[in-house]
Amino acid sequence: MDYVNAFWVGGLICALAQILMEKTKMLPGRIMVLLVCGGAVLGALQVYEPFLEYAGAGASVPLLGFGNILWKGIEKAVATDGFIGIFMGGFTASAVGISAALVFGYLASLVFQPKMKK
Repeated sequence: MDYVNAFWVGGLICALAQILMEKTKMLPGRIMVLLVCGGAVLGALQVYEPFLEYAGAGASVPLLGFGNILWKGIEKAVATDGFIGIFMGGFTASAVGISAALVFGYLASLVFQPKMKK
């Protein structure tokens, strides 16, 4: 049942983002920022954690999950380092995911030899 919950919750998040893209004049970058900020706000309101336990990867993989990770990192860093934790917490919490995206993106570019658009 965990797989089913992850599938429908992740699909619902993606469908809502697609509806925003189709029905509004918002650019995709702004929608992505909205999702990341929404995940951080839901994490700050302590709403995202029960949602994450229910949906698993369906809630942690989309951009809402990235915003929640940033919030958790900032919250932890502020508790240990004080005010300076606001600036470093998000970076330490998301460093592994961002590094993996860069490394795998680079490896994919070596394998598939991308071309510039004309």
